[in-house]
Amino acid sequence: MNTIYIRTLKRAEHTVFNVANGQKYYYDVQFNKRIPFSSGQQVKRSLIDALCEAIDQIPSPTTFLFEVDKQKKLKEGEVYGTCDPTYADQLFGGWMKASKGGGERTLKRRSPLSISAMRALHPLLAGLDSNGGEAGSFDRSERSNNAVIIRDDKGNILTDEEIDIVLKTEGNTDRSLGRKWLNPAERATGLFVFDIAIDLRRLFSVSTNQLEPEMADATIAKLKEEGWIESKNVFGPCLVAPKSIREEWIKGLAHAIINWRITSNQSRTFSLMDTLAVSISDNANLIAGSIRAKLSEEDSRKADPIIDENLNGVETFISLQAGGFIHTKGETADALDRAEQALIDKMSAFDYENQIA
Repeated sequence: MNTIYIRTLKRAEHTVFNVANGQKYYYDVQFNKRIPFSSGQQVKRSLIDALCEAIDQIPSPTTFLFEVDKQKKLKEGEVYGTCDPTYADQLFGGWMKASKGGGERTLKRRSPLSISAMRALHPLLAGLDSNGGEAGSFDRSERSNNAVIIRDDKGNILTDEEIDIVLKTEGNTDRSLGRKWLNPAERATGLFVFDIAIDLRRLFSVSTNQLEPEMADATIAKLKEEGWIESKNVFGPCLVAPKSIREEWIKGLAHAIINWRITSNQSRTFSLMDTLAVSISDNANLIAGSIRAKLSEEDSRKADPIIDENLNGVETFISLQAGGFIHTKGETADALDRAEQALIDKMSAFDYENQIA
C-alpha cells in the first residue's frame, strides 16, 4: 500500500468558510443551486496549522521580497518559504522557490498530501442563506477612549472644530465614528465532505536528484548532519527523516487530519464544523462509496445521506452526533480517537527507509 485515502464528513452550521470576498460558491447546473465550498488550499492551510499546533512547532518563516522603483515606490516581488523539510509545514505542505533573474536553480517539492475542496455531500444537502446574507459590523461605539482621526483630501488631520463642522454637514449627521460596517456575507449550512490522499512514498522522503532539485546543496548537507537517512525510492535518490521525527510527526499529522477546523473565519461566523464520520482505505473507488448520498425514491428534490458501515476494504468511524442527521447503527463516543489511531498505524507500518528492495 503506497497511498492512504481518507474521506471525512463534516456538518457546518450558519457559517462562512471564506471572509475576504464573502462565501465562495459554485453553481450546480443539475439541481439549479449555488453550493458553498471551502477550497482545498484553505483546508490544507487549516490542517497544517493544526499539525504545527499538535507537534508544538512554530511554522516556517516566509520571505517576502519587494522592489523599489525610481520614484521610491514599492513593487511586489517573489514570495517563498525556507525549502527546509525540518519544518513540518514544509515537508508535508511542499514548496516552490523561483528566484528572479535565473541566477539560482528553481526548487520545488510537491506535497505528499493531495487535498480536495470541502464541498457539499450532495447539492440538496447543503446550501446558502436565501436572504442575501447578513451585514456585520466592527462596533466599538460604546467605548469612550476611542481615537478618531479624520484627514482632509491633502492628508492633513482635522482639528476638533473642523470635525464638528464635518459632522453637521448633510449626509454625515447620523454617522457613527466608532463603528465600521462590513459587507453582507451569506452563511453556509449543511453536510460537507472532503478527501485526502497521502502518498507514503514521499511523505518523509525528500529527493536529492539535482536534475529536478527539491533542496539546495547546503540544506542537503545540513540534513545529513542531523541524521537524515540516505535512501532511494521510485523517484530516485532521497533523504528520509529519522525515525524519531517520523514517530512524532505521524501522530501530529493524524491528529490534524481528524481534528482540524477552518481557522480563517471570523468569530461571528464560528461553527464547530464537527466531524460526523471518517472513512479510511487504500482504494480510491471504495472510499468514494463509503460516505455518499442517494436521491430519494419518493421525491427527486430530496437526497438521503448514507454512511456504509460494512464496506469491505474500508474502515469507517462514526461519531455520536452523526445519528442526528443520518440513519446509522455504529456511532460511538470514541470513533474519532479510533480513526486517529488507525491513521497512525497505517502510516507507521510503511517502510520509509527501504522502499526499493
